[in-house]
Amino acid sequence: MGYIEETDELALDFQKIAGMSGQAVIPVAIQNVDTGEVILVAYTNDQALRESIRLRRLVLWSTSRNALWHKGKTSGNEFVLTDIFVNCEQNSLVYKVRPLNGNICHTSHKGVANNCFYRKLDMDTMRLVNLNER
Repeated sequence: MGYIEETDELALDFQKIAGMSGQAVIPVAIQNVDTGEVILVAYTNDQALRESIRLRRLVLWSTSRNALWHKGKTSGNEFVLTDIFVNCEQNSLVYKVRPLNGNICHTSHKGVANNCFYRKLDMDTMRLVNLNER
């Protein structure tokens, strides 16, 4: 893991979407259908959405690689797509998924997989608190 995954410093990337010029994408929140946990927030485009529906697996659009991202295809930690919810303005989605196997995120704590939201912002100190270390 890198600095950004391990730090307790708040370093939000407000330029992420600005740097995605020319990519027709919308945000999608990925939620574990069994636990209600938000696993990650990513992006999808028309191609990734259609592939997700066709395969009934989590397929996203990687904005950094500018390519389809079959979540877990390389690691074997895939997700079954159970439901898709569309917001009122039709500019964001929620996917409910069921992890098939193993890790949810590329991060872990003492060998145990995290979801991608493993830190909480302490609004008094403006520092990040690792929920695994409480």
